[in-house]
Amino acid sequence: MRVIILMAGIAFGLYFIIADRLKIPYLKASKAIMNMGRKDRRLTTVIEAVIMDLSIKLSRFIPMDMYRKNRLAATLKAAGISMTPECYQAHAIIKALAVGLLILPCLLIFPLISAAVVVLAVLVYFKEIQKAEKHMESRREEIETELLRFVSTVEQELASSRDVLSILEGFKKNTAPAFADELGITCADMRSGGYEVALMRMEARVNSPQLSDVVRGLISVIRGDNGKMYFQMLSHDFKQMELRKLKAKAQKIPGKIRVFSIIMLMCFLATYLIVIAYQIIQSIGVMF
Repeated sequence: MRVIILMAGIAFGLYFIIADRLKIPYLKASKAIMNMGRKDRRLTTVIEAVIMDLSIKLSRFIPMDMYRKNRLAATLKAAGISMTPECYQAHAIIKALAVGLLILPCLLIFPLISAAVVVLAVLVYFKEIQKAEKHMESRREEIETELLRFVSTVEQELASSRDVLSILEGFKKNTAPAFADELGITCADMRSGGYEVALMRMEARVNSPQLSDVVRGLISVIRGDNGKMYFQMLSHDFKQMELRKLKAKAQKIPGKIRVFSIIMLMCFLATYLIVIAYQIIQSIGVMF
Protein backbone atom coordinates (compact mmCIF):
# COMPACT_ATOMS: atom_id res chain seq x y z
CA MET A 1 0.00 0.00 0.00
CA ARG A 2 2.81 2.40 0.88
CA VAL A 3 4.47 1.64 -2.45
CA ILE A 4 1.28 2.50 -4.34
CA ILE A 5 0.89 5.82 -2.49
CA LEU A 6 4.54 6.73 -3.10
CA MET A 7 4.37 5.85 -6.79
CA ALA A 8 1.13 7.79 -7.21
CA GLY A 9 2.78 10.83 -5.61
CA ILE A 10 5.71 10.65 -8.02
CA ALA A 11 3.37 10.19 -10.99
CA PHE A 12 1.36 13.26 -9.97
CA GLY A 13 4.59 15.23 -9.52
CA LEU A 14 5.73 14.33 -13.04
CA TYR A 15 2.24 15.11 -14.30
CA PHE A 16 2.27 18.70 -13.01
CA ILE A 17 5.86 19.38 -14.10
CA ILE A 18 5.11 18.18 -17.64
CA ALA A 19 1.89 20.22 -17.64
CA ASP A 20 3.87 23.31 -16.72
CA ARG A 21 6.54 22.60 -19.36
CA LEU A 22 3.93 22.20 -22.09
CA LYS A 23 2.00 25.25 -20.80
CA ILE A 24 -1.28 23.36 -20.64
CA PRO A 25 -3.90 25.41 -18.76
CA TYR A 26 -5.03 23.66 -15.57
CA LEU A 27 -6.64 24.83 -12.33
CA LYS A 28 -6.07 28.46 -13.26
CA ALA A 29 -8.51 29.76 -10.68
CA SER A 30 -6.72 27.96 -7.83
CA LYS A 31 -3.34 29.12 -9.13
CA ALA A 32 -4.54 32.73 -9.25
CA ILE A 33 -5.74 32.55 -5.64
CA MET A 34 -2.40 31.09 -4.49
CA ASN A 35 -0.46 33.80 -6.31
CA MET A 36 -2.48 36.76 -5.02
CA GLY A 37 -0.18 37.21 -2.03
CA ARG A 38 2.91 37.16 -4.24
CA LYS A 39 2.00 40.54 -5.70
CA ASP A 40 3.01 42.02 -2.37
CA ARG A 41 6.01 39.68 -2.27
CA ARG A 42 4.74 37.97 0.89
CA LEU A 43 5.29 34.32 1.71
CA THR A 44 1.91 32.71 2.16
CA THR A 45 2.82 29.36 3.70
CA VAL A 46 4.95 28.09 6.54
CA ILE A 47 6.82 25.79 4.13
CA GLU A 48 7.76 28.73 1.91
CA ALA A 49 8.91 30.68 4.97
CA VAL A 50 11.18 27.79 6.04
CA ILE A 51 12.55 27.41 2.51
CA MET A 52 13.24 31.14 2.32
CA ASP A 53 15.02 31.11 5.69
CA LEU A 54 17.24 28.23 4.56
CA SER A 55 17.85 29.97 1.23
CA ILE A 56 19.10 33.13 2.95
CA LYS A 57 21.51 31.06 5.05
CA LEU A 58 22.75 29.04 2.06
CA SER A 59 23.12 32.16 -0.16
CA ARG A 60 26.28 33.16 1.75
CA PHE A 61 28.05 30.14 0.28
CA ILE A 62 26.85 30.51 -3.35
CA PRO A 63 29.75 31.59 -5.63
CA MET A 64 28.77 33.91 -8.48
CA ASP A 65 30.88 36.05 -10.82
CA MET A 66 30.05 39.76 -11.18
CA TYR A 67 28.70 39.53 -14.75
CA ARG A 68 26.26 36.75 -13.92
CA LYS A 69 25.29 38.43 -10.66
CA ASN A 70 24.50 41.77 -12.34
CA ARG A 71 22.56 40.08 -15.14
CA LEU A 72 20.48 37.97 -12.74
CA ALA A 73 19.91 41.00 -10.48
CA ALA A 74 18.51 42.94 -13.46
CA THR A 75 16.27 40.00 -14.38
CA LEU A 76 14.96 39.67 -10.81
CA LYS A 77 14.28 43.40 -10.59
CA ALA A 78 12.40 43.38 -13.90
CA ALA A 79 10.42 40.31 -12.78
CA GLY A 80 9.51 41.95 -9.47
CA ILE A 81 11.21 39.26 -7.36
CA SER A 82 12.71 40.75 -4.19
CA MET A 83 15.67 38.38 -3.81
CA THR A 84 19.40 38.73 -4.24
CA PRO A 85 20.90 36.64 -7.08
CA GLU A 86 22.59 34.33 -4.56
CA CYS A 87 19.38 33.89 -2.56
CA TYR A 88 17.41 33.18 -5.73
CA GLN A 89 19.79 30.39 -6.75
CA ALA A 90 19.89 29.03 -3.19
CA HIS A 91 16.07 28.99 -3.18
CA ALA A 92 16.07 26.74 -6.26
CA ILE A 93 18.68 24.44 -4.70
CA ILE A 94 16.72 24.11 -1.44
CA LYS A 95 13.50 23.21 -3.26
CA ALA A 96 15.32 20.60 -5.36
CA LEU A 97 16.93 19.13 -2.24
CA ALA A 98 13.54 19.00 -0.51
CA VAL A 99 12.23 16.89 -3.39
CA GLY A 100 15.45 14.86 -3.38
CA LEU A 101 14.83 13.87 0.25
CA LEU A 102 12.07 11.58 -1.05
CA ILE A 103 14.87 9.28 -2.13
CA LEU A 104 15.31 8.14 1.51
CA PRO A 105 11.90 6.45 1.85
CA CYS A 106 12.27 5.19 -1.72
CA LEU A 107 15.51 3.40 -0.86
CA LEU A 108 13.81 1.75 2.10
CA ILE A 109 10.54 0.85 0.38
CA PHE A 110 11.27 0.50 -3.32
CA PRO A 111 14.85 1.26 -4.50
CA LEU A 112 14.00 0.94 -8.21
CA ILE A 113 12.26 4.33 -8.28
CA SER A 114 15.15 6.23 -6.67
CA ALA A 115 16.37 7.33 -10.11
CA ALA A 116 12.94 8.82 -10.85
CA VAL A 117 13.17 10.92 -7.66
CA VAL A 118 16.60 12.23 -8.71
CA VAL A 119 15.22 13.20 -12.13
CA LEU A 120 12.25 14.89 -10.45
CA ALA A 121 14.59 16.91 -8.19
CA VAL A 122 16.64 18.06 -11.19
CA LEU A 123 13.48 19.12 -13.03
CA VAL A 124 12.34 21.09 -9.98
CA TYR A 125 15.71 22.88 -9.83
CA PHE A 126 15.59 23.97 -13.47
CA LYS A 127 11.94 24.98 -13.15
CA GLU A 128 12.74 27.21 -10.17
CA ILE A 129 15.90 28.70 -11.66
CA GLN A 130 13.97 29.69 -14.82
CA LYS A 131 11.05 31.19 -12.93
CA ALA A 132 12.30 34.80 -13.21
CA GLU A 133 12.88 34.50 -16.96
CA LYS A 134 9.44 32.98 -17.46
CA HIS A 135 7.87 35.72 -15.37
CA MET A 136 9.59 38.33 -17.53
CA GLU A 137 8.41 36.59 -20.72
CA SER A 138 4.86 36.46 -19.38
CA ARG A 139 5.02 40.15 -18.43
CA ARG A 140 6.44 41.08 -21.84
CA GLU A 141 3.70 39.11 -23.61
CA GLU A 142 1.05 40.87 -21.50
CA ILE A 143 2.50 44.26 -22.48
CA GLU A 144 2.79 43.34 -26.16
CA THR A 145 -0.86 42.26 -26.16
CA GLU A 146 -1.80 45.83 -25.16
CA LEU A 147 0.41 47.57 -27.73
CA LEU A 148 -2.05 47.30 -30.62
CA ARG A 149 -4.73 49.12 -28.62
CA PHE A 150 -2.15 51.61 -27.32
CA VAL A 151 -0.90 52.46 -30.83
CA SER A 152 -4.49 52.98 -32.04
CA THR A 153 -5.12 55.27 -29.06
CA VAL A 154 -1.97 57.31 -29.76
CA GLU A 155 -2.99 57.63 -33.42
CA GLN A 156 -6.40 59.03 -32.40
CA GLU A 157 -5.01 61.31 -29.68
CA LEU A 158 -2.43 62.89 -32.00
CA ALA A 159 -5.28 64.42 -34.00
CA SER A 160 -6.10 66.73 -31.07
CA SER A 161 -3.09 66.66 -28.72
CA ARG A 162 0.66 66.20 -28.88
CA ASP A 163 1.21 65.90 -25.14
CA VAL A 164 2.85 62.46 -24.86
CA LEU A 165 2.74 62.48 -21.06
CA SER A 166 -1.05 63.04 -20.93
CA ILE A 167 -1.55 60.29 -23.57
CA LEU A 168 0.43 57.81 -21.45
CA GLU A 169 -1.38 58.80 -18.24
CA GLY A 170 -4.78 58.45 -19.91
CA PHE A 171 -4.03 54.99 -21.30
CA LYS A 172 -2.52 53.83 -18.01
CA LYS A 173 -5.98 53.89 -16.38
CA ASN A 174 -7.45 51.33 -18.80
CA THR A 175 -4.76 48.80 -19.57
CA ALA A 176 -3.35 45.51 -18.27
CA PRO A 177 -1.57 45.62 -14.87
CA ALA A 178 1.91 44.96 -16.29
CA PHE A 179 1.66 47.75 -18.85
CA ALA A 180 0.01 50.05 -16.31
CA ASP A 181 2.99 49.55 -13.96
CA GLU A 182 5.48 50.34 -16.73
CA LEU A 183 3.54 53.42 -17.82
CA GLY A 184 3.32 54.57 -14.19
CA ILE A 185 7.11 54.31 -13.77
CA THR A 186 7.67 56.04 -17.12
CA CYS A 187 5.28 58.90 -16.33
CA ALA A 188 7.05 59.48 -13.01
CA ASP A 189 10.41 59.52 -14.83
CA MET A 190 9.05 61.97 -17.40
CA ARG A 191 7.91 64.38 -14.68
CA SER A 192 11.24 64.26 -12.87
CA GLY A 193 13.54 64.22 -15.91
CA GLY A 194 13.69 64.12 -19.69
CA TYR A 195 10.86 62.61 -21.72
CA GLU A 196 13.13 60.79 -24.15
CA VAL A 197 15.32 59.30 -21.42
CA ALA A 198 12.23 58.02 -19.56
CA LEU A 199 10.88 56.33 -22.69
CA MET A 200 14.23 54.72 -23.46
CA ARG A 201 14.40 53.38 -19.90
CA MET A 202 10.99 51.74 -20.36
CA GLU A 203 12.22 50.25 -23.64
CA ALA A 204 15.29 48.80 -21.88
CA ARG A 205 13.23 47.36 -18.99
CA VAL A 206 10.68 45.57 -21.18
CA ASN A 207 13.12 44.55 -23.93
CA SER A 208 10.45 44.13 -26.61
CA PRO A 209 11.03 44.85 -30.33
CA GLN A 210 7.39 45.92 -30.66
CA LEU A 211 7.68 48.39 -27.78
CA SER A 212 10.92 49.70 -29.32
CA ASP A 213 8.95 50.65 -32.44
CA VAL A 214 6.36 52.43 -30.29
CA VAL A 215 9.02 54.31 -28.30
CA ARG A 216 10.72 55.37 -31.53
CA GLY A 217 7.45 56.91 -32.71
CA LEU A 218 6.77 58.66 -29.39
CA ILE A 219 10.28 60.18 -29.37
CA SER A 220 9.73 61.48 -32.92
CA VAL A 221 6.50 63.15 -31.73
CA ILE A 222 8.36 64.75 -28.81
CA ARG A 223 10.93 66.10 -31.28
CA GLY A 224 8.19 67.75 -33.34
CA ASP A 225 7.30 65.21 -36.07
CA ASN A 226 3.68 64.64 -37.02
CA GLY A 227 3.75 60.96 -36.10
CA LYS A 228 0.16 60.22 -37.11
CA MET A 229 1.09 58.38 -40.31
CA TYR A 230 3.82 56.44 -38.49
CA PHE A 231 1.39 55.17 -35.83
CA GLN A 232 -1.21 54.39 -38.49
CA MET A 233 1.29 52.13 -40.29
CA LEU A 234 2.43 50.67 -36.97
CA SER A 235 -1.17 49.84 -36.07
CA HIS A 236 -1.56 47.95 -39.35
CA ASP A 237 1.69 46.00 -38.76
CA PHE A 238 0.67 45.09 -35.20
CA LYS A 239 -2.71 43.82 -36.40
CA GLN A 240 -0.98 41.50 -38.84
CA MET A 241 1.41 40.28 -36.15
CA GLU A 242 -1.48 39.64 -33.76
CA LEU A 243 -3.29 37.58 -36.38
CA ARG A 244 -0.17 35.49 -37.02
CA LYS A 245 0.26 34.90 -33.28
CA LEU A 246 -3.35 33.78 -32.88
CA LYS A 247 -3.05 31.38 -35.82
CA ALA A 248 0.20 29.93 -34.42
CA LYS A 249 -1.39 29.40 -30.98
CA ALA A 250 -4.45 27.75 -32.52
CA GLN A 251 -2.25 25.32 -34.46
CA LYS A 252 -0.22 24.33 -31.37
CA ILE A 253 -3.15 23.53 -29.06
CA PRO A 254 -4.25 20.13 -30.52
CA GLY A 255 -0.66 18.83 -30.65
CA LYS A 256 0.05 19.90 -27.07
CA ILE A 257 -3.09 18.24 -25.76
CA ARG A 258 -2.28 15.02 -27.62
CA VAL A 259 1.32 14.91 -26.34
CA PHE A 260 0.20 15.80 -22.83
CA SER A 261 -2.42 13.05 -22.79
CA ILE A 262 0.07 10.42 -24.00
CA ILE A 263 2.69 11.42 -21.41
CA MET A 264 0.10 11.46 -18.62
CA LEU A 265 -1.06 7.98 -19.63
CA MET A 266 2.54 6.73 -19.72
CA CYS A 267 3.21 8.10 -16.20
CA PHE A 268 0.26 6.26 -14.70
CA LEU A 269 0.93 3.07 -16.67
CA ALA A 270 4.54 3.12 -15.48
CA THR A 271 3.31 3.51 -11.90
CA TYR A 272 1.07 0.45 -12.04
CA LEU A 273 3.56 -1.65 -14.00
CA ILE A 274 6.30 -0.99 -11.43
CA VAL A 275 3.95 -1.85 -8.57
CA ILE A 276 2.90 -5.10 -10.31
CA ALA A 277 6.54 -5.97 -11.02
CA TYR A 278 7.42 -5.36 -7.38
CA GLN A 279 4.60 -7.63 -6.20
CA ILE A 280 5.70 -10.37 -8.63
CA ILE A 281 9.31 -10.14 -7.39
CA GLN A 282 8.11 -10.40 -3.79
CA SER A 283 5.94 -13.42 -4.62
CA ILE A 284 8.84 -15.19 -6.35
CA GLY A 285 11.04 -14.45 -3.34
CA VAL A 286 8.50 -16.06 -1.00
CA MET A 287 8.25 -19.15 -3.25
CA PHE A 288 12.00 -19.76 -3.26
